Amino acid sequence: MLFKRLLRDPRVPRRAKAALAFAVPYLASPIDLIPDFIPVLGQLDDALVVALALRSLVRGAGPDLLREHWPGPESSLRTVLRLAGASA
Repeated sequence: MLFKRLLRDPRVPRRAKAALAFAVPYLASPIDLIPDFIPVLGQLDDALVVALALRSLVRGAGPDLLREHWPGPESSLRTVLRLAGASA
């Protein structure tokens, strides 16, 4: 839901949209760099793709844009912003 909203927003830079546009099909694809049946590591590549896409967004558009589109609770947004390299 978050990525869909961000992809539609004209204020999001093209570079950040490209990262988001790569992340969506990668996450939906059954083919991963590390298969999901491998405990912990299988989900780690998905988490890394999401983290890199959000980091690109925060660096390109700023945390306020992410905050505006965030569908979840404020506490989880603070964690995501911290992991993306921005101050909450």
